[in-house]
Amino acid sequence: MVLFAVIDIIGSIPIILKLKQTSGEIHPLRTSLVAFGIMIGFLIIGENILTLFGVEIESFAVAGSFILFAMSLEMILGVQLFRDNATGKTASIVPLAFPIIAGAGTMTSLIALRAEYEMINIVIAILLNISVVFLVLKSAKALERFLGEGGIAILKKVFGIILLAIAVKLFTTNLTALIG
Repeated sequence: MVLFAVIDIIGSIPIILKLKQTSGEIHPLRTSLVAFGIMIGFLIIGENILTLFGVEIESFAVAGSFILFAMSLEMILGVQLFRDNATGKTASIVPLAFPIIAGAGTMTSLIALRAEYEMINIVIAILLNISVVFLVLKSAKALERFLGEGGIAILKKVFGIILLAIAVKLFTTNLTALIG
């Protein structure tokens, strides 16, 4: 559920439709596979990369909590804090697979989840989430018609509040670990 809230593919439907409109076709399978690869790669070697740069997992998680906080503010308040740089045929990869689906918030969550859960459970969670991502990407237009503008706005607000709570928990837990 943490990854589902962070990835927020339902809340990203308006972004997906905008990307599809401005840059042409979105490729659901390619996008899902790239996002899956990024998540699995970071799950496996992310901690080693942090160690290479001398960054503690807790510090990364605290920094990531700020990103999750900003993302939740975007969703709740309807403001844009992050820039959208989609161009042409690359929109399925950048910005959709990375950073919208497998961005800093997702990576931070993976590191935090790794401290609490077994690797196999996280991989299963990633697979389930990528399956949902694929289905949503495949049926974005139909979902937009079904949910309507109001439904999408409500989902964005709800997931924004959930994400805000996750950011606060991630911040307090890891800051306590760093200080204590």
